[in-house]
Amino acid sequence: MTNATVDQTPSIADMDDELLPVPQHRLHGPGHFLGLYASEHVAATEFVIGAAFVALGATIWDILIGLLIGNTLATLSFWLITAPIATKTRLSLYTYLDRNMGEKFSRFYNGANVLIFLAISAAMITVSATAVRVLFDIPPQIYPYPTNVYFMLIAASCSVIAVLVAYYGFNVLSEFASICAPWLMVMFTVGGMVLIPSLNEALTGYTTLSSFSDFVNLAGTTVFTGINTQGEPGIGLWEVIGFAWAANTFAHFGLIDMALLRYAKKPIYGLCTGTGMMFGHYVAWISAALMGAATAAIMKTSIAIVSPGDVAYYALGATGFVIVIVAGWTTANSNLYRAGLAAQAVFPHTSRQRVTLIVGAAVVIGSCFPFVYRSILPLLTYAGLILVPIGGIVFAEQHLFPRLGYKTYWFRLSGVKDNVPALKTWAIALVFGFGLNFINIIPFFYLFLPTWLLSVICYTLLAKSAGADKSYPEAEKREEEFNKAVAEYHAQLAVQESHPHVKDTSRLTKGIRAVWILIGLVLPLILGWRVLFNSPDLYEYYVNRELFYNLTIWCTVIYFVFAWWDLKRSKSFQAG
Repeated sequence: MTNATVDQTPSIADMDDELLPVPQHRLHGPGHFLGLYASEHVAATEFVIGAAFVALGATIWDILIGLLIGNTLATLSFWLITAPIATKTRLSLYTYLDRNMGEKFSRFYNGANVLIFLAISAAMITVSATAVRVLFDIPPQIYPYPTNVYFMLIAASCSVIAVLVAYYGFNVLSEFASICAPWLMVMFTVGGMVLIPSLNEALTGYTTLSSFSDFVNLAGTTVFTGINTQGEPGIGLWEVIGFAWAANTFAHFGLIDMALLRYAKKPIYGLCTGTGMMFGHYVAWISAALMGAATAAIMKTSIAIVSPGDVAYYALGATGFVIVIVAGWTTANSNLYRAGLAAQAVFPHTSRQRVTLIVGAAVVIGSCFPFVYRSILPLLTYAGLILVPIGGIVFAEQHLFPRLGYKTYWFRLSGVKDNVPALKTWAIALVFGFGLNFINIIPFFYLFLPTWLLSVICYTLLAKSAGADKSYPEAEKREEEFNKAVAEYHAQLAVQESHPHVKDTSRLTKGIRAVWILIGLVLPLILGWRVLFNSPDLYEYYVNRELFYNLTIWCTVIYFVFAWWDLKRSKSFQAG
């Protein structure tokens, strides 16, 4: 071990973990990511996006085929683009950019993230407020701006609570969110099952479906009709594929999810994102659309103005309020936390807690305006368009530069103040992408593809002219010594932190687990199945639906109490 390495080890130990690569002993297997992505991508946005596809006039086959293809492409993007870079660098994108793109670039990037995550947080809190609104019999907010002062008070109150949780108790909220995934999956599924009979009765006079072709005919006639809310032909297969692929471009092509996938043992674990894409962005979108169409029919209004709170109430009864509030808050809080971290990077001398409160104040105002959550489709798409050039820049460094003989970390090695090629590339890519959108050459869902490709080519050319193809022997030697020191420090950590995983096999834990699985998940599925397949007429349908409403809320209470108990026992068992 060299003297330089020994000298650096103490300073490495004092560094924030976020500034260092993830050590080998902290990596996770596929099960972790299967649950993580299922939890994150089954959220309150699904109510809005599912209804949006109906309002935009997609046909049933466009939905069934288009969402399957688009979400498969999104899963492959996580696997082939994000996961290899994340597992190679073991850094979050924030840290990577701070180390390799310079302070100015990092501040611009984080400023964009603040605005994006702020808008998403506000949208999710507004979704939660639509559920609380129903409880107090406040009229639906059908305009882009608020028309009821009590709705504004509800939205503002929900925002304040979310901000305080992000400020004080994010770890507790993260644990709570982790147990929500199975429940959210079940509730989105049974919600559609419960309302299908009423849709079918309105169309055919019968409450039961006898085959899959009956379902396709029902959905194609009453929900995905191919006609938008203006009475004109709607979007087609290519638009559906494009949106499903583009909905998370900031996470895969834009590499935001390096923060999560850096903990994966292998790049192939990027395929685990399929639980979020195929359930949250396939099954849940379709189910939410069915629920939205049925609710609009019941309320005798347009699906374009039906709120998520109304949809959840008619589909799930009292449980619907819980699902909208929980899904909205868990999504909003994680994005509020991200916005706070990004804002702190923009203002490094201000504490995370303080900038979180400042961002939270903006969220409080934004959550009062319904147009924010109703604009979630273009919001997600344009967020991707803004951030994918950064993914292209990092992709070029990690994949093209080694093949071309360039230095991957040339900026850090060269010691220059700002990564001017990166700044120029981002500016050029944004002008190009939004210029394509302005002249409307291709659907805006696909703008991320040429924009990303241009950023890869542009950065490669500009970085070469700035010195990426040169050698920096002294800096490279220091980098090698630093990496050795980090490896030795991680080896020490592995000895200190590694302990055999002991599974809790006690009878009490098994009993607790059986309760939340059987009563909290299986029983609602059985009740939903009964409503869908055992309601031969309207009378039986209403009886079965009321039984579902009355029991499912108690199943929900039992689920969260026992799942939380199980989580706490598991943590205390491991700690012991």
